[in-house]
Amino acid sequence: MEILDLRHFNSHDLHPVVEEEIAVWKSTLHWDYRASADMILRYADSRILPGFTAIERGRVHGYTFFVYEGPKGVIGDLFVENSDSTYNRRAAVEHELLEHSISTLQQTPGLRRVEAQLLIHGTGELAEPFAAAGFRCYRRQFLHMPLAESYTPPQRPLAAEIEIHRWTEADYQPAASIITAAYRGHIDSDVNDQYRTVAGSLRFLNNIVRFPGCGVFDPSSSFVAFDRRTNSRVGLLLCSRVKNDVGHITQVCSLPEYRHAGIGEHLLRYCYADLAARRFSEMSLTVTEENTRALAFYRRLGFQTLHTFDGFVWEQ
Repeated sequence: MEILDLRHFNSHDLHPVVEEEIAVWKSTLHWDYRASADMILRYADSRILPGFTAIERGRVHGYTFFVYEGPKGVIGDLFVENSDSTYNRRAAVEHELLEHSISTLQQTPGLRRVEAQLLIHGTGELAEPFAAAGFRCYRRQFLHMPLAESYTPPQRPLAAEIEIHRWTEADYQPAASIITAAYRGHIDSDVNDQYRTVAGSLRFLNNIVRFPGCGVFDPSSSFVAFDRRTNSRVGLLLCSRVKNDVGHITQVCSLPEYRHAGIGEHLLRYCYADLAARRFSEMSLTVTEENTRALAFYRRLGFQTLHTFDGFVWEQ
């Protein structure tokens, strides 16, 4: 198997592998990856997407790509086809593709951080090349809840001064400040450093709301909590459509001083009710295992583990 620069290939070369990857996303996470895959293929045709391909006998068997965000690099995807290969051989190719990407990123002048969350790869599958390169590993869970099942009502009423409304464009800028405050000193700000600053949170929101990297943003099932006393937004829930009948919660948080007011539970109830009314079959979200309180909270509401994966971080 030969490893070559991804920019030497186009969508025609990658198409069979990407089609198989779409099927794996659907079976593993109940996620329609087509929109993201189409975007990857468009970038491949423009010859601007950095990454590597695994080639044998003139045919692409796998690929990975990464992107640069200022002083940070993000490994955005990795997939090696399952057909005609044993598990050990496929794993060896995955590791070799990662080693090339990691080496390239770590040797890039001015790059101080590298992140990777490769959702369809189970916990431990990719640990070896990341550990060898000095990455920290955060085990994460992909949770889901069928909407046909009864939903446990909130245990406490929402305070009279708090109201919840659907997401609007006017919520965009204030949401960045809420996210930054909510994740200050939080384990997830180690996994994703965008949460550490308002500018980074705005980039996170831009990726969620305006690009299909994490499904198609669904404003109908996204909500904001508002405090009438202070005339300010104090919490939010963002949901994307990752399949015609599956909603994925990309963000749910509240300001630290409102954390015990039950806002998150009520936001989830509003999201659940909206998706169920539109005949969605399930909702999902991800949580870092070290965030034990959040994990217990989601389990109490009825979420169950569908898949576990790893988040990897390297910093100079």
